[in-house]
Amino acid sequence: MSATIAPPTTAATATRARASRRLMFLLAALALALAGLGLAALFLGTPRLNAPAELWAILFEGGGRRIAQLVVWELRLPRLLLAALAGAALGTAGVLLQDALKNPLAGPELLGVAAGAALVVAIVVVFRAPLPFALLPPAALVGGLGAGLAVLAATRRSKSPVRLILLGAALTALLNALLICVISLGEQQDVAALYQYLLGSLAGRDWRHLGLAAPWLLIGLPLAALCARPLNLLQLGDEVAEGLGLPTVRTRVLILALAATLTAAVVAVCGPVGFVALLAPHLARRLLGSADARLVLPAAGLLGATLLVGADLLARLAFAPVELPVGIWTTALGGPALLILLRRRLRPGR
Repeated sequence: MSATIAPPTTAATATRARASRRLMFLLAALALALAGLGLAALFLGTPRLNAPAELWAILFEGGGRRIAQLVVWELRLPRLLLAALAGAALGTAGVLLQDALKNPLAGPELLGVAAGAALVVAIVVVFRAPLPFALLPPAALVGGLGAGLAVLAATRRSKSPVRLILLGAALTALLNALLICVISLGEQQDVAALYQYLLGSLAGRDWRHLGLAAPWLLIGLPLAALCARPLNLLQLGDEVAEGLGLPTVRTRVLILALAATLTAAVVAVCGPVGFVALLAPHLARRLLGSADARLVLPAAGLLGATLLVGADLLARLAFAPVELPVGIWTTALGGPALLILLRRRLRPGR
């Protein structure tokens, strides 16, 4: 009697091959979607370009109407690039936090990281702190990392994701209260600017803002890709990971610091854009059918970029000429997703 049973290694190889093919298909689809949204972001608005040929002439030939040149080069293009980079950073930070903490509800906006970074930025603006513009991301990092570590320290003995979310929400509420106090001390022009900023906005962002965030994000994103193997080991549990030679405490702290850095760079320039970091990793895992960080990290990054570029396009055009902050659109999408996740986690037996 004979049986043809594939060796485990062969089955595992076939599974990985299917997951890799699915990743390639997903990345290609997302790249096409991002390219389409990017073209729409450059083409649509006031003034609207007359034809695709005009956009080509503006970008590559130095032609086109003068007003269209100024709008595309000085407003739309840097805003588009910043939205794509910020979305990729938030999606990647979400994977780092969720996998390192083994908590599907972990995210910068739920752990106080975004609120801590925003509070520091508000203090700098309102009190006219003598801080160079280039040092704003490091200052935001101090606030974000401090808030995140405070939440983690308070929940270090608990494995309940709901407890972490409740403590994170409590700290976020406290930081937001302090934020309101700081804003109330500012002048009228500060309040107007900070209102848009605190909702998460890409309005008025130009090459200077892109240049401020880009170095942090372009260094942090490749470093995040190197975290795939440690993240996979951490998902197996601390005892197993340590048995395989991974220093879990040090690795987790470094990964969380990297996630906070990516978040702080975005918050320093765009404000606390909500729920992209929470939603992108879950969408990536569902579309891939895998929790392998080697696959989820690039997919979540590209998903985050696509989500934020699409949300910013809605922010500009949905109620034109009035522009709603992009954070309103991401919250409208991510809020219901959070409620669904919480409902699933609170089901009996889970």
